[in-house]
Amino acid sequence: MPVAIAPSLSVSVEQRVELGRMAASSVLPHRQVVQAKALLLAADGIANEQIARRCEVESDTVRRWRARFIEHGVDGVGRIAKGRGRKSSLPEGMVAEIVRATGQEKPTDGGTHWTTRTLAARFKVGKDTIAKIWSDHDVKPWQVSTFKVSNDPHFED
Repeated sequence: MPVAIAPSLSVSVEQRVELGRMAASSVLPHRQVVQAKALLLAADGIANEQIARRCEVESDTVRRWRARFIEHGVDGVGRIAKGRGRKSSLPEGMVAEIVRATGQEKPTDGGTHWTTRTLAARFKVGKDTIAKIWSDHDVKPWQVSTFKVSNDPHFED
């Protein structure tokens, strides 16, 4: 029985230029670069199995990349499909509550600002979880956002 070969991927000139830029990039995520290279090969009419061997992925992965490109175009390259990845183990709304408490409440131990350990103890989560939430939301409780004006009468001189 003959093996069915997927037709070459229909790619516009603008899309081909953008895929070429992505494939040659040294700063984009590896996932995006590999997908761009695979899609360029698909546009040249190379079979999915051969693309999979060259890119060191499964042929089914190449089929999914092609389908995502047909549906989303260049914007879909490198995107992780919904439902993939590790699910949060935190209850709904806890991240928002941690961010709110960091900025609006003071520690009960008399400190001037929260540390990862004190806030982790309050919410009964790990200190690294607090650090990750602060990083994701650009929260820096140790930074002071006020400005002091000098009392020196010759300051402006």
